[in-house]
Amino acid sequence: MEQLTSSIIDRKLAEQNIQLSAPPKPSGNYAPYVYAPPFLYVSGVTPKVDGKLLYKGKVGQEVSKEDGYLAARQCLINHLNTLKAALGDLDRIEGIVKIVGFVNTDGDFHDLPFVINGASDLLVEIFGERGQHARSAVGVSSLPGGAAVEVEMIVRVKS
Repeated sequence: MEQLTSSIIDRKLAEQNIQLSAPPKPSGNYAPYVYAPPFLYVSGVTPKVDGKLLYKGKVGQEVSKEDGYLAARQCLINHLNTLKAALGDLDRIEGIVKIVGFVNTDGDFHDLPFVINGASDLLVEIFGERGQHARSAVGVSSLPGGAAVEVEMIVRVKS
């Protein structure tokens, strides 16, 4: 398996023009993550930046599938912020186990995998083989705040 150092991960983040910042604050009475070694369960996040929802509405209607892809990518960036805060170093990530992506849409939009690839593609670009994961892409009729996408994840942490 490919060996990554935090400097390689940092370089890959820089190549994607990603600067990590403070993790998003939970919008309810729940923890942003739970660490049950060796797994870190990360709560679902929406595509917010500085508390502002970037992509709002139904994908396939108010939000294009391409913007849905970008929304899923932003959700993943928010997860990277949480992972960095939780672990101190992204190199502690042994692998991404699973992501679940929820797409706010009506019953006529069927390109859910394309949308959630926004998160999956970025994971592989950043972590290489470690970023390969199991995944579900689920269409839903509503998400918190009217968000277009929400993503949750499970990560395996090095002991």
